[in-house]
Amino acid sequence: MYLRLFPPFLFLTLAAEIIGPYLSAHNRSNVALYNFFTVFEFCFYMVLISLMVDNGRVKKNMQISVFFYGLIAVLNILFFQGMNGFHTITYSFGCLVIVSFCVYYFFELFRLPKSIKLSRNPAFWICSGLLFFYCCGFPLYAFMNYWSNYKWVIKSFDSIVTILNIFLYSLFTIAFLCSKTPKYTLSSS
Repeated sequence: MYLRLFPPFLFLTLAAEIIGPYLSAHNRSNVALYNFFTVFEFCFYMVLISLMVDNGRVKKNMQISVFFYGLIAVLNILFFQGMNGFHTITYSFGCLVIVSFCVYYFFELFRLPKSIKLSRNPAFWICSGLLFFYCCGFPLYAFMNYWSNYKWVIKSFDSIVTILNIFLYSLFTIAFLCSKTPKYTLSSS
């Protein structure tokens, strides 16, 4: 189920990543686009991880937290941090929530009574990518508004985020590839 949700989400991500630089190139602010898209992104990943978890009570709590995170993040963007700056507070909080969801997924995965082949488990690759991306991204985005005054930091920031994105989407690609079972036939000669 969760793999079927990915293609529309990736299409929306691609659209946001095309529209954002386009707005910036035409001297228009793209902060509102990224603020609301990242809220959507966090909510999507939270739902995605909740679909990977087996424990019904934890799954329900994860899905309830999606609603509360979305509400808190939108209120923060509209009334506290404003539309002119990036929502670093709720972004950082979202990073922590995603990391905690991934840690719980791994906790549940490694407590399974029988071993499974992780290289063939798409959820493992997705959670690994999310865990790495948001653990590394947390300190970067937490201080983004502070660092925006230093141009040399922004150049480094863009490079680091690009590397993190490449790693994240590489693991997503592995997840899709390992979900396809190869169908080999042996021909007798």
